[in-house]
Amino acid sequence: MDPLLVLENLHNVKPVFQPIVSAVKHTIIGYEVRGRFKHNDEWRSLGEFFQNPDVPDDFKIEVDTHLLKLAMKEMLDNGNGCKLFLYRDAKQLLLTGGEEFITTLQEFEAKGFSLKRIVLEITEHAFEEDFESLNHLLMYYKTYGIQIAVDHVGAKSSNIDRIRQLKPDILKIDTTVIRTNRPDVFQDIVYSLSLLARRIGAKLSYEHIEDDYQLQFAWKHGGHYYQGYYLAKPSFNLLSNDSLQVNVGESIQGFINMEKTVISKCLAFSNSCEDILKKIAFRWAGPDQADEFLQLLGDSFNRESFRMYICNANGEQISSNYQKRDDTWNIESEHYGSHWAFRPFFLENIIRMKKWSRGILSDTYSDIETGDIVRTFSYPLSDDSFLFIDISSDFLFDNDYLLRR
Repeated sequence: MDPLLVLENLHNVKPVFQPIVSAVKHTIIGYEVRGRFKHNDEWRSLGEFFQNPDVPDDFKIEVDTHLLKLAMKEMLDNGNGCKLFLYRDAKQLLLTGGEEFITTLQEFEAKGFSLKRIVLEITEHAFEEDFESLNHLLMYYKTYGIQIAVDHVGAKSSNIDRIRQLKPDILKIDTTVIRTNRPDVFQDIVYSLSLLARRIGAKLSYEHIEDDYQLQFAWKHGGHYYQGYYLAKPSFNLLSNDSLQVNVGESIQGFINMEKTVISKCLAFSNSCEDILKKIAFRWAGPDQADEFLQLLGDSFNRESFRMYICNANGEQISSNYQKRDDTWNIESEHYGSHWAFRPFFLENIIRMKKWSRGILSDTYSDIETGDIVRTFSYPLSDDSFLFIDISSDFLFDNDYLLRR
């Protein structure tokens, strides 16, 4: 695409609007602006123009400003009060000191367009530029009520500290990563990003959603906003809620029903483990007989478990490991006296078991020894003795509802 052809024919440059849907209201809350250029009676994306490093920055700034003015005018003319998501290259913002961008916004603020409706998107790789100058500029924009979104977040883990410093309002996650990575790897990335979002008070937005599975993934993993061709393609018009290709409310209700079913099955599994242990727990005779007690459990949990052990309330192991290898249970005494209180949630779960006198089923995690995905069912034998039954990955995969939480 010839850059001069675009610049000399700005009358053929128009914005398109892709809806962004709220997980809270299941309605459109904003539109991301993209550019189109009419050439030979065909509307073409301006992505090639903006991504070409050989196109001068001042050319890109001029086209961006033209698109911004048309987009804001369109929203004002239609009385549309939604948010406007605008991508800007950090280098180009810094090139002009950010003044051209804010001047254009203020021009429309005077016409009634609140700057609190503006969401400025910056890609994470922009932090490789002069971050201090960029941070100061974005803080300056925030004083006008402009929200900041970091796009393609998670692309570089080395930028986590800078994201924390910037404290953006929105973290945008590209769901195409689901198609190019193992699901468990992407879930680990998203889990880390969701923790970061909670710490800095940011909302998660999932973009490039192309099917129902990705929409469900976004819903299940804390997505506040959804965007993608599955919901609506970019349009020259400001699409209404009725124009969405999917009834988001109905889809989410389906996800809720599925999740409730999984939760119910997991609770039923926990209850069945607890019922078995209640019938055996009376035979607990204290730490001196811990290994003998474990040997009473092998037959009852032969299908479910591959390892069992007992700890005191401080996390010190007071039994051997009762380990199943080659379908045979064995006492492995070298683990006696190990300390496990450093593990996440260990002490919290101990206190919960003491308080409620109930067993607890853990989330899925990777076992340190085997590397397999496992879960652990823990149960209070007394106020100071707690049984831990590690559920094998084979059993989890045979009962895959246990893998979905």
